[in-house]
Amino acid sequence: MSFVAGFLSELIGREVTYTEGAREVAVGRVSDFLVDAPQQPFPPIDGIVIKTGGKNDLYAPFTTVIEIGEHGPVRLGTKPELAPFAHEESLYLIADLFDRQIVDTNGRKVVRINDLEVANVNGTLRVVAADVGLAGLLRRLGLRSFARRFLPKVNENIPRALIAWDAVAPIHDVNPDRVRLKIEKSRLAKLHPSDLAEIISDLSAGDQTRVIRSLDDETAADALEHLDIETQQTILEDLGKERAADIVEEMDADDAADLLHELDEERRQELLAEMEPETAGELRELATYDPDTAAGLMTKDYLWIYPHRTAEATMEKLREMSPQTDFIYYLFVTDQERRLLGVLSLRQLILAPPRSTIESIMETDVVTVHPQQTAEDVARTIARYDLLAVPVVDDDGIMVGIITVDDAIDAIFPEKTRKQLPRFTARHHRAAPDIRVIS
Repeated sequence: MSFVAGFLSELIGREVTYTEGAREVAVGRVSDFLVDAPQQPFPPIDGIVIKTGGKNDLYAPFTTVIEIGEHGPVRLGTKPELAPFAHEESLYLIADLFDRQIVDTNGRKVVRINDLEVANVNGTLRVVAADVGLAGLLRRLGLRSFARRFLPKVNENIPRALIAWDAVAPIHDVNPDRVRLKIEKSRLAKLHPSDLAEIISDLSAGDQTRVIRSLDDETAADALEHLDIETQQTILEDLGKERAADIVEEMDADDAADLLHELDEERRQELLAEMEPETAGELRELATYDPDTAAGLMTKDYLWIYPHRTAEATMEKLREMSPQTDFIYYLFVTDQERRLLGVLSLRQLILAPPRSTIESIMETDVVTVHPQQTAEDVARTIARYDLLAVPVVDDDGIMVGIITVDDAIDAIFPEKTRKQLPRFTARHHRAAPDIRVIS
């Protein structure tokens, strides 16, 4: 086979012939290519679909191909057969992929396939890249040679936009009646949540839900937190109530509450009914708060300790608890009624003499906010005192939650911008109440 490398658009429409005795018989023209294992890094082409002009297409296994030249017909060693039924994982490259959306997991964006590059590897034609650029589109339309001949300066500036096949993640079942092409979950899950959210936001509503549905609950929650509220609502409406509830449970409690606040009452109650009772109780409470107040921004995932403990004992307990706790930059000191007495940073705790008590090293002049203060006031307070978090304290001095700096950003940045900003908390089971006491 003299064909070394090129594009499928250059092979489509070529005449197909086979040898019968001394004669070369024309049977039709190339119309498509079949791949049986598209999830391989660079999958081999398993057969050629031939359009005959009649009712039925013909099919030639690639093992029967004896010549594909740079030009001229595709020559077969045997007469082609009727096109077979493709199995579930098979893929017709032209019908199923041309003009379809894919995820470029390296470039972290959604693109559209204009052409596919193939290469001869030891006599096997393999798919090596997707052409998503203008050059591929011109080639498809038969205008690349025109540009090369009549618009040389334009042709020189046409960028090559090839994405290696192993960096391609098809978005959805391209032919639901026959082909089930699965998203490569591991590739998408490795993207940063803001990159994944940006990809999702570029998709149609149906494809957005398909991508979220393909991810594990934790990754889906991460991505959902970086999307605007309207997109979040649309996706949740399309998901089944059990899966939607599982994802919302993995979100930050304040983000989950904001989202539930925007849903209609019936859908909100459906999701809460699917959650763990403790989680549902907290989210019901948070969802009643105005999202533009401190109460609406706060989370109950924080550490509080009693003043009588020693620094050494606190460190030991902290090592046990920290893997399950999102925010450990500050430790809040309270009495048994949870009245706020003081605060100390993790740095202060580490540097303290092992036998010193928490009471002796804590700061007692604590900056706090009231549950009814506006989100803008909270943001100003955090910025003024250069805090990573601020405790929320009610009229009786009871600590009811904390607001982290990333949540306070909600008040000062537009939604599109803040969704792209980093978060200071790590991902664990977020929505469940997680007030951890070191007693």
